[in-house]
Amino acid sequence: MFSQPRVAEVRAIAEAFGVHLDAEELEAYTAQLGEQLTVLDEFLQDPAEEDRPPLLFPERTPGHRPGPDEDPHRAWLWRCEVGGAGEGLLAGKTVGFKDHISVAGVPLTIGTRTLDGFVPDFDATVVTNVLAAGGTVAGKNTHHGFGGLRSMAGQLGDYWDAVNPHDQTRQTGGSSSGSAVAVAVGDADVAIGGDQGGSIRHPAAYCGVVGMKPTFGLVSHMGATYGGDPSIDHLGPMARTVAETATALEAIAGYDPFDQRTVREVPDHIDVLTKLDDGPEDLTIGVLAEGFDQPIESELRDAVLVAIDAVAEAGAKVVRISVPEHRQAPAAAGALQLAGYRAARGSGGFGFGARGFYPEALIGALDRSFTMEADQLAAYIKFTWMLGELSQRNFHGAVYAKAQNRRPAIARAYDRALGEVDVLAMPTCHTVAPPIPAMAAPADAWRRELDVPKRIGLSFRNLQPFNYTGHPALALPCGKVGGLPVSLQLVGRHFDDATVLRAARACEQAVGYDSAPVGGARR
Repeated sequence: MFSQPRVAEVRAIAEAFGVHLDAEELEAYTAQLGEQLTVLDEFLQDPAEEDRPPLLFPERTPGHRPGPDEDPHRAWLWRCEVGGAGEGLLAGKTVGFKDHISVAGVPLTIGTRTLDGFVPDFDATVVTNVLAAGGTVAGKNTHHGFGGLRSMAGQLGDYWDAVNPHDQTRQTGGSSSGSAVAVAVGDADVAIGGDQGGSIRHPAAYCGVVGMKPTFGLVSHMGATYGGDPSIDHLGPMARTVAETATALEAIAGYDPFDQRTVREVPDHIDVLTKLDDGPEDLTIGVLAEGFDQPIESELRDAVLVAIDAVAEAGAKVVRISVPEHRQAPAAAGALQLAGYRAARGSGGFGFGARGFYPEALIGALDRSFTMEADQLAAYIKFTWMLGELSQRNFHGAVYAKAQNRRPAIARAYDRALGEVDVLAMPTCHTVAPPIPAMAAPADAWRRELDVPKRIGLSFRNLQPFNYTGHPALALPCGKVGGLPVSLQLVGRHFDDATVLRAARACEQAVGYDSAPVGGARR
């Protein structure tokens, strides 16, 4: 049900658009707007058939919120057990999903209490694909979400942050923090995380697991949401080994007509397993000079180079390579995401203008969260929205346009390098997991959150470029410094995810890294 507009409301809306109406015009506009809202309401109530994504295995229970005894590492917002097919690539495997991914009948929070009580009535395509491949949905994983990247400011978000199993005084990375921790401690065989600027690979690096951001569009994003631009949205698998990661990717990848990000190059299915163990002998690895820019922890740098040397000794050819545009990409990617945040706020998080499935109930819940309960959101989110609005008012869309238009040239720069080598290699992050900052007093917490946008740039400078260009990128644990994981990132050609995984498998075997947390026996 809708409310008929009032004259004062119409005046305020008009003025927000820079339109000024006299009293006679306001009366006429108000009457006509009321009539047209009635027409729209009639359309909305029309029960005519609509195409919806499939819902496999609909008999399911909602599960429960785990307590500390069941979830000592706080990796889960919700636990459940939704069984899939009796056979398939993921048969017998448990899979966790970052809590921005819809599972029908299971609560969805997207990391914000403003969505408490919301339960979707559809499965995201990755959920459907996991169930079809025999996997079991084990629950929804903790993440920072619309609570903001609060752990980086010493806060724990709207719910809680996961605990780094290697050292509970250290950060878990974000925003797919619970996904990485659940995999690291053995609570899930696989987790599906989300990556808009590095949010799979960042926590994978800090927690010592494998995390893959596939080629843009290869894995459907339908049924997942976030606050940034749809052109940088990725979902991908996280697991303890490259083989488990490759198996999960093969199970969930493929063309999806319900996803607006699907492009004509996306195949119906992929094969990343057949050549996974072919070895490194005919692989050329390009060590990206700009990926080692200062500041970088010297011990971490050395550990990454030792891992690359190990795969060279196993037979891979290693060369040095330069892509100067790598230094330009973060600024362009950040500008794009900033403008995208503003647009997403006005579209219930799912955008406009593309064919695909638009979940009405979820879009409505998000829009109410954005507009009616915005005071409850993190200062980081409010600041981002305001900056996006001021950018629009001052630059009139030019920032977004330039960020989009710069993308092909930067992508070509990486493509030229990848014409000479099979994969690019660099540190995933420039530090090991840093200490958790001391908690700020409640009255001061919001001030610290305002600094998050300035401080995340260094952590994500090797990650964000490949969301922007869409190249596949994988974080691989390759050693430890002071008991904390070190991670090597490998980047490949578009839709050549198989070679990235093959190179990662060769590195994994050459290094022989044990990612098990100290004292953190897996179940």
